[in-house]
Amino acid sequence: MTQQNHEAHGHPGGPAGPRVRAAGTAVVTGAGSGIGRAVALTLADAGWTVVLAGRRPEALEETAQLAPGAATRCVPTDVTDPAAVTALFDAVRAHEGRVDLLFNNAGTFGPAVPLEELSFEEWRGVVDVNLHGVFLCAQAAFRLMRDQRPRGGRIINNGSISAHTPRPGSIAYTATKHAVTGLTKSLSLDGRPYDIACGQIDIGNAATEMTAAMSQGVPQANGSRAPEPTMNADDVARTVLHMASLPLEANVQFATVLATKMPYIGRG
Repeated sequence: MTQQNHEAHGHPGGPAGPRVRAAGTAVVTGAGSGIGRAVALTLADAGWTVVLAGRRPEALEETAQLAPGAATRCVPTDVTDPAAVTALFDAVRAHEGRVDLLFNNAGTFGPAVPLEELSFEEWRGVVDVNLHGVFLCAQAAFRLMRDQRPRGGRIINNGSISAHTPRPGSIAYTATKHAVTGLTKSLSLDGRPYDIACGQIDIGNAATEMTAAMSQGVPQANGSRAPEPTMNADDVARTVLHMASLPLEANVQFATVLATKMPYIGRG
């Protein structure tokens, strides 16, 4: 894998152009599909060294093959396993020397069933990935960003508009995405002394494997089923790239990117 210049820094603005943060090393979790794959490919195309993390080695390799010539490396990782997350960031330290960006993306919706039918094991499965996994990766990245030189970096958490407006049958997913917002705020505060910025992107109806059923109709709050518009996942990826490209003295704290005509604002 080609080494990149890891001295991420801001360039003066003015007539020469806007201030941007130079590409460095990014870790993307859930990089084997969907939003994670789109973000990983967009970062790689912009010159970032991208460490692809996820449970399925073959899916990570497929992502890497979609970016021929780019600096990517696959590290199969179960984000719910503390030892696996530690091993991921130990490998980043050993091979890349530092981490400039964590896109904390791995997540699961869980079974869309009525509340009274959701088992504790199903609830815990969603919490383990969406909350414990996000915490473990953020903590490991934070430690590396705090100690590396030059110090600092950026963490971008994948939230959801479900934290603001839930869907029927989504109690585990919605609860964990509310918790991610709390993590984002605390990380922003705790990261200040170490030049670690943290923001969150809340996504609505990006076209991925997870949202494939939306074109056929999904449950609505009034009890009906209706198809919903989606947007291209690349539109989300470009937003993440913008957030990642800011100098560390600037931060997009919360960004919402959603399909324009999806039922969210007002009454749908």
